[in-house]
Amino acid sequence: MEKVTLESIVEAVNDLPSLPHVVIKIMELTEDPNATAQNINEVLNQDQGMTAKVLRLANSAFYGFPRRISTVTDATIFLGFKTVRSIVMAASVSDLLSKEMEGYALAQGELWKHSQCVAIAARLVAKNCKCFTLDVAYTAALLHDIGKVVLNSNMKQAYHEVIALVESDHLPFTEAEERIFGFNHAAVGAKIAEKWNLPPDLVEAIAFHHNPDQAEINRQLTSIVHIADVICLSMGMGIGIDGMLYPLSPQAMQVINFSEKDVDNTISQLVDLFVDQQSF
Repeated sequence: MEKVTLESIVEAVNDLPSLPHVVIKIMELTEDPNATAQNINEVLNQDQGMTAKVLRLANSAFYGFPRRISTVTDATIFLGFKTVRSIVMAASVSDLLSKEMEGYALAQGELWKHSQCVAIAARLVAKNCKCFTLDVAYTAALLHDIGKVVLNSNMKQAYHEVIALVESDHLPFTEAEERIFGFNHAAVGAKIAEKWNLPPDLVEAIAFHHNPDQAEINRQLTSIVHIADVICLSMGMGIGIDGMLYPLSPQAMQVINFSEKDVDNTISQLVDLFVDQQSF
């Protein structure tokens, strides 16, 4: 198989995603202290498909708002700017993450389900430990596996090599990817996040979500994403070929002071939420 480089993956893959203009504008507005709910409404109304997805997610059980949210303005007022920003990000990547990932043995929609599960779990974990902004944790977790979208086509060719290495050398899946490609899906995901001009701590959380001990900028955020990922894999959400091959980092648990009991409580909360399919 022809050797690929990380730069060639990021630069040459034709369908490398870019953030829609509407999403970039919403991210700018939600950082602007003078922006209003009406400003956000005006921008989102430029994209009816995005608006419909945002409202569907805003009305899911996850946000638990007692009455139906029927407009973007209402969503912004009731849920807040930061929550709307994370919902807009979810709406914008849902199609991208819903594609079949043949190289990772994930059926259509499975990577989206897994990503949304990890995002929701990360928000719950962050809330529990009171140590990080909930919506940043949600967004970092939502995008943690975005590198799989780009690496998928290469994985189709190298699939058997990677699996053989995992089984023969008892390696975690990312290490096998590294030996075959020279990098793994987490590193590719971090490159995409950089292209999207996302904050450095968010880029780092994507890069090290399987190796949270390597994080330096924000160990808490990376630990939250790592723990949320392992929790969702343990629940069988979007396992694919690499799902059961990741250990839970004891150091990550210590960094955010998270216990086994906290893990069990998070799983119970997730089970209740996933009865509601609108979350996906």
